[in-house]
Amino acid sequence: MKNFILQFFTWWNGQTLGTRLHTWRKGERVGEDEFGNVYYQGGKDSEGRTRRWVIYKGYSEASAIPPGWHGWMHYRTDLAPSKEDYRPRDWQKPHQPN
Repeated sequence: MKNFILQFFTWWNGQTLGTRLHTWRKGERVGEDEFGNVYYQGGKDSEGRTRRWVIYKGYSEASAIPPGWHGWMHYRTDLAPSKEDYRPRDWQKPHQPN
């Protein structure tokens, strides 16, 4: 019951009830990052592209998305990091949210 009330009244703590319904109806799970955020795609946006969204683990904080997933979310690449063999370069530091 507490989880239902939190989903109904808060948008900053995980997903809302509307997002859960949309994910259930049209969402296709694409992958998950090392922080526990889950990424989905499905349906079409106003420009005809496939919609992409993230369900955050815990509080909704955009800086919690790693660089590879950020590029996928913003249509910089069509290949999700979970579907490719992505390895950071030696000089890259691990991602830390703000």
